[in-house]
Amino acid sequence: MGRALLLPLLLLASARCLASWSIEADRSTADIHGLFEIRQEARDFVAKENARDHGEWVALDPNMKILVPRCSVPLETRWTPGSQGLTGRNVMVTCARAVGTRKKWSVHVPVTQKR
Repeated sequence: MGRALLLPLLLLASARCLASWSIEADRSTADIHGLFEIRQEARDFVAKENARDHGEWVALDPNMKILVPRCSVPLETRWTPGSQGLTGRNVMVTCARAVGTRKKWSVHVPVTQKR
């Protein structure tokens, strides 16, 4: 990630700590991939999996402390492999290439069974 992006990202991260923030308000910008869109990708994936397997999973909110650069390619989703060491079931939302870099990122979105 370029140094030009570092300061705006740090300022945005600081603002999140000071303000009451919600997933609905956390939308993508030219530089940042919003948690709202990441959660929506996880919800779409879970809905397809539920329809295919007659499951009753619900995607929850990703960790609000996460801040990732905007993805330059479509996001990919899959179940998080057990080898990741996370507790419980999660959907892994992955970006193969972020804007301005070739770096990848993944966000793990927790899921739970409908009650």
